Amino acid sequence: MNIAIIGCGYVGCAVAEYWQQKMTFLITATTTTPERIPTLQSVAQKVIVTQGNDSEKLKYVLQNQDVVLLSVGAKAANLYKETYLNTAKTLVELLQNIPSIKQLIYTGSYAVYGNQNGAWVDEEMPSVPTHENGKILKETEEILLAASRKNLRVCVLRLGGIYGPNRELVKIFSRVPGTTRPGNGEDITNWIHLDDIVGAIEFVRQQHLQGIYNLVDDAHLTSRELLDRLFEKYNLAKVTWDASSKSNRPYNARVSNQKIKAAGYKLIQPQIIF
Repeated sequence: MNIAIIGCGYVGCAVAEYWQQKMTFLITATTTTPERIPTLQSVAQKVIVTQGNDSEKLKYVLQNQDVVLLSVGAKAANLYKETYLNTAKTLVELLQNIPSIKQLIYTGSYAVYGNQNGAWVDEEMPSVPTHENGKILKETEEILLAASRKNLRVCVLRLGGIYGPNRELVKIFSRVPGTTRPGNGEDITNWIHLDDIVGAIEFVRQQHLQGIYNLVDDAHLTSRELLDRLFEKYNLAKVTWDASSKSNRPYNARVSNQKIKAAGYKLIQPQIIF
């Protein structure tokens, strides 16, 4: 099987490594960073340096592929449109003329749900992102899902916050101990371990899933619970919350993972690893 991984960063590289170890796939990986070529050459047969909106290079990448994993990540908040939306538009335009590709898997974000004041949300609910980048992510999903047809199954995984090896929670929050944060810390967090992102992508590939699936663990801790437990474990100074200031988190929803579980996926890391 030929698989193209467009955006072979933290997630894409881990998936490529898994597929190289467990399967006999021929993997083509793309990156926007030339310095990453040696790393990617250890997990992919072919490595191409390209931007997502480079139609000619992307066309070359997609030729004779069976599956495409779109796993791009914006390097800065002001690059969301270029990274997600423009890549999706270019990809969809090219897919119309490449019949070999039967499956497209996209790693999106639960940020599309916006601020739901901590209420439960699932895939059936309309997504109403409350900030500009969330709106870009929603539009990206819509463009990709619209490309679905009889011989092309499109699956969107809405990921929680990503953590795992070399991206541990204590690293992610390294500048937070002892600080004062706005709000009361009662907003809900949704996380997913790299093990489960890799596992779920392979599950989607095997089962030919189509449509939208949330991919978060079972923890659903509040920000206060998460940081208290994390800093207690590492003997770091606790966070002080300033309830007189409004929280600056643009999304607050308790994301249901029941749909992907009902499809048969079993979480590898159902609870947060501190």
